[in-house]
Amino acid sequence: MAAPDRLAFSPPLAWSAAPPGRGLGRRQLLRLGAIGGLGLLAGCRGQGPQLLACRGDLPAAWSSRLPRPWQLGLLDDPAAVLAARARASLLQLGDGWATELARPAFGPIGTPELMARLAPEAGPVSRLYAPEGAPSLAFPWSCNPWVLLLRNRPDLQRRRTEGWDLLLDASLKAKLVLPSSPRVAIALVDGDPARLRRLRQNVLAQDDRHGLSLLLSGAAEALVLPRPRVVPLLRRDPRLSVILPEQGAPLGWSLLLRPASSSATAAAIPPLEWLAAVLEPPLLPLLLAGGWVPPLPRAALQRAVAPFPAAVASLLLPPAAVLARCRDLPPLSASERVELQALWDGAAPATI
Repeated sequence: MAAPDRLAFSPPLAWSAAPPGRGLGRRQLLRLGAIGGLGLLAGCRGQGPQLLACRGDLPAAWSSRLPRPWQLGLLDDPAAVLAARARASLLQLGDGWATELARPAFGPIGTPELMARLAPEAGPVSRLYAPEGAPSLAFPWSCNPWVLLLRNRPDLQRRRTEGWDLLLDASLKAKLVLPSSPRVAIALVDGDPARLRRLRQNVLAQDDRHGLSLLLSGAAEALVLPRPRVVPLLRRDPRLSVILPEQGAPLGWSLLLRPASSSATAAAIPPLEWLAAVLEPPLLPLLLAGGWVPPLPRAALQRAVAPFPAAVASLLLPPAAVLARCRDLPPLSASERVELQALWDGAAPATI
């Protein structure tokens, strides 16, 4: 990852909700990803359509049910998934990565019946934020707010009503791990320059990949990360507590997309029965236990989370008012990127 006090702005990727690759620019990532992706796919040619995903981005309970002749290809980085898209029939990507490409890179996902079962909030991201009436290019199967995970900090947990301002606490200096994406970090303080400066002064690292290891080892005491990575940990580690602030949080989405190169191939039609399985039992409870929450209407989710302990259920399905204050991070215009870059650079910690 780029160092937290200096993030290059050569590509727009760093300003999506997607983390940039460790120490590499977007073009280099895509080039390396293409090499790895083509190698992975070379042995699968002619063996049926393939779903490509980054490791950890698809619940095993779901991916293990992928019907034949479909195959699952796992890569180490979302950039590699993007780079290998020409040989895939479906891609799993976060919305920040998906919107790095122009809409013509994807074909209609072909899931109108499934989209009709989702909450209206899933509509914009299914169109990759194109205006209403544009075709759905993505199936948004999970909505993932960013949350604050604390280790051995009951004092901060008791002050949870302060929300994201807890990140500014002086006791977290060099004890805080932020997401790799500066855009997410800026969203946590609503773009306020003074608060952003204080936030960056507390940062130990900006590292999506290794942030959890820093927290669990004790090097960090606070970490901002997506909800699916938190829920399984809470059952195993009593040192951990989580806060989804009442003022809401930035949202990320897990998407399945159909590359345009495969859109005319009959064999590459998405396996609709497999897709639908995430919306109902017996698979839905397994996904929820892993922190993955499909964007179903609230009444359906209330029934689904009812068997969970109250603390977990409230994390999986927060109060409606809190969810209403959560916000998507749609693509930025060129001028918006320049403005955010200036804001980020102006909040850099002083160096000696």
